[in-house]
Amino acid sequence: MDFGLKEKTALVFGAGGGLGGAIARSLAAEGARVVVADIDGEAAGRTAAAITGSAGQARALTWNIADIAAAPAHIEEIAARFGPVDVLVNNTGGPPPTPAGGQSPETWSRYFDEMVRSVIAVTDLVLPGMRERKWGRVITSTSSGVVAPIPNLGISNTLRLALVGWSKTLAREVGRDGITCNIVLPGRIATGRITFLDEQKAKRENRPVAEVTAESTASIPLGRYGDPREYGDTVAFLASDRASYITGSVIRIDGGLIASI
Repeated sequence: MDFGLKEKTALVFGAGGGLGGAIARSLAAEGARVVVADIDGEAAGRTAAAITGSAGQARALTWNIADIAAAPAHIEEIAARFGPVDVLVNNTGGPPPTPAGGQSPETWSRYFDEMVRSVIAVTDLVLPGMRERKWGRVITSTSSGVVAPIPNLGISNTLRLALVGWSKTLAREVGRDGITCNIVLPGRIATGRITFLDEQKAKRENRPVAEVTAESTASIPLGRYGDPREYGDTVAFLASDRASYITGSVIRIDGGLIASI
């Protein structure tokens, strides 16, 4: 199946990490030119090297998405070297585990800027070109907490949900221009973030990490954590021509974990 991504330019944030890296590799496997953006330049370089080593097209870019003032220059650089952005994958890091109550205004402001305002700012920079070309994909990775809030992830549950409302609204505004906007929700995908959360829960509850992990996987109908590639391949499909009639949607990649309909 031809996804129609050959020679399209994709910008993937957090692509030095587990989910972002998997997305970057899946897009490159479909022929996209991938800009591997990450605050950790070395991690971005490793992902880009893995892609080029498999005959894909990629270049690493050290980019702290929270630095909103730097975004216009980065977008101009990408356009000059790789072509204008056709596929934007918004994938930010998560805040530390916290309850929803008792957080300082400064904490809320910091993570709002890092997780929400930065995503909106970058998207606004690439939308005019997508509209002009009558083709674009805006895919935003959030969390299953936007559907079923996760205990002790109060900041994440709150701020990521803001992106769902934004994406749904934007989808209606840009649909006639050939642009789709979708949200993807990871369940428990086997990345460093999930390992960290399991370790934190084990520490809070004074339990072995292996016990926490076993309990966690037992709650998933498929009985295992997801493979990052399964997540990346879903995003690649949403970025494709084959998914041109899917927009304004929230796609769960969770092995059946989320109990709600």
